[in-house]
Amino acid sequence: MHNSLASRLLVRLLLLFALVTVISIAILTKWGFDELTAQTDKDSHVNPSEANGYNYALNAKDAQIQRLKQEVLTLRTQILLLQNNHSGNNGLPGRLPPPPMPLQAAGLSASSSISSNSSVPGTLLHPQQTPETTAATLTHHYDCSSYIRKQVGAAEILHGLPLNNEYEMMPFNHFTFTRVYPIDLGLGKRVVEKPIGYRRRDLLEAVNKALDSLNRNHTARAKAKGGQALNEVAKYTLDDFVEGIYRTEPTTGSQYELYFQSIKHQTHVVRKALIMRPFAPLQTVQLSEVAPSAVIHVIVPLAGRLRSFRSFMQMFGQLKDRRLQLLIVYFGESGLKEAQSIATNLERVQLLALNETFSRAKALRVGAEHIETCKASQDALLFMCDVDIVFTAKFLERCRWNAAAGKKVYYPVVFSLYNPHVVYTLQGKPLPSEEEQLIISRDTGFWRDFGYGMTCQYRSDFLQIRGFDEEIVGWGGEDVMLYRKYVRSKIKIIRATDPGIFHRWHTKICTSSLSADQYRACIRSRALNEASHAQLGFLAFQDEIAAASAMSVTHS
Repeated sequence: MHNSLASRLLVRLLLLFALVTVISIAILTKWGFDELTAQTDKDSHVNPSEANGYNYALNAKDAQIQRLKQEVLTLRTQILLLQNNHSGNNGLPGRLPPPPMPLQAAGLSASSSISSNSSVPGTLLHPQQTPETTAATLTHHYDCSSYIRKQVGAAEILHGLPLNNEYEMMPFNHFTFTRVYPIDLGLGKRVVEKPIGYRRRDLLEAVNKALDSLNRNHTARAKAKGGQALNEVAKYTLDDFVEGIYRTEPTTGSQYELYFQSIKHQTHVVRKALIMRPFAPLQTVQLSEVAPSAVIHVIVPLAGRLRSFRSFMQMFGQLKDRRLQLLIVYFGESGLKEAQSIATNLERVQLLALNETFSRAKALRVGAEHIETCKASQDALLFMCDVDIVFTAKFLERCRWNAAAGKKVYYPVVFSLYNPHVVYTLQGKPLPSEEEQLIISRDTGFWRDFGYGMTCQYRSDFLQIRGFDEEIVGWGGEDVMLYRKYVRSKIKIIRATDPGIFHRWHTKICTSSLSADQYRACIRSRALNEASHAQLGFLAFQDEIAAASAMSVTHS
């Protein structure tokens, strides 16, 4: 009985102790929540801009931590890749890792969770993907990112770089939405141009990228200040673009410096954006062998001009290329017999006579149709030429390399020689031989980048694109029309300066029978062909120069 009573008392005592403990825990918990609530209320009265700025800093910190985690992950992946290669090669060097997969195919994102089946922490494996391919993918992605950062760091965009001389400096081109002021000018280009085609797309992409960056940065700053709602934040638009400059460094990429000023808010603040399109690593696109040397059929329209024709035939006879045929299409009867006599002195030369008014377009079409090949089904490589042209064996090689039936045509930029009587007289030198005049320098000539008459193309392409406009009679115009047809087709145009082809200077007569456009083009060509800008200046001021020379002789 005594033991039973003691047991009941002990149980009641334990229950009482347990009840006091529960009540104590409840009271303490309530006080803790109240204090936490009070602290939260206190914090809520803090300056909103300070709180938002603190949160913005935390977000930036979190982003930096995530970046560091990704870099650590990449380093771990590279170590795993090396370990797998080492263990999987069985001691045989030279085994290559699997090809990299795109990030989307690999199932990777910035917020990828850890897969229980993945042997690489922080990555997800595609069902058909092995740890090795995942490692290669991440390594490839890391290499691309690091290469881009390297390109941006190496470019002269945020800071200057020491150069050896002033010629290494890459100048900028100024532009707006409607005008481009190019720095690299040929004689055939305008000093101001409209941005069209690839140029317009390139500049528009750069401006849109700058707008995106400016607006994101502007929104983040507004959030940090804690003032405006998102819909009240002023955003920049294309109308706010003022102007910009751009240039391309050959090894790092294209650089753009763009200026914006808000029209809507009429502010005086001008924002500047530095944008860069870094070049990717060099990639091998194709390796192939050049096809065996095709026979080149040179077609030359001619009417009179026998002295020039004799010089042309002398040059042609010195070429040792045996896979070369020449067809002269001669117009009219004047000088025909003498031309036939000159042509018969050489092998591989034909002369086709047409008793008609001269038309370069018709001559080239008739010549293309007249050419015979060894096989009826065989195509023919044409070189459409003029009697004032001099070319070398090296040019003929490039003619073969840069023309392919149905694929590409070659339009070389010819080096046009100035009037030798002006060039060498002003230098006080005797007139050299025609062969010795073939020198490429700024005093002897210029790249004829506005001329499209010399071209290498296959007959099938020429006939399929329907050749020249034969309604054009006389001087000029037909070559530009043909070039435009190729520009609008799917055939690739190889347009490049060629140091193996020259246009000899000759007197040019612009007759009144030409149309207004043809006459203007003829006069312009005549002026450009005469001499360089500096040499024409010497001719214009020669009386002044002579008077100054006489004055200096008198004083001496």
